[in-house]
Amino acid sequence: QVQLAESGGGLVQAGGSLRLSCAASGRTFSTTNMGWFRQAPGKERDFVAAFNWPPKPPYYADSVKGRFTISRDNAKNTVYLQMNSLKPEDTAVYYCAARRTIAGTFDYWGQGTQVTVSS
Repeated sequence: QVQLAESGGGLVQAGGSLRLSCAASGRTFSTTNMGWFRQAPGKERDFVAAFNWPPKPPYYADSVKGRFTISRDNAKNTVYLQMNSLKPEDTAVYYCAARRTIAGTFDYWGQGTQVTVSS
């Protein structure tokens, strides 16, 4: 079983930055198979960012392109989400997710971390 633990959420003013971390443990997969999603109040969970087939670059939701960056530290089995120029509409619970293969569905989820952006 895979365990995913997010951290780094919090309250930030519009225009500010946060960096989320997701540490994988247990039966771990390549960090290439990990990504980020978010769920705003009253809305469905949406895709945010994930790694692509190497050597292609990561891919992002249109709403975060140019502002968010996904990265990883393979030695630590950790994935990061750097969020810059935050907007109130970025307010959501952010979830880390993992899949067995890069072409598969995301089957493993963390507990989520709250990000609140004030205007």
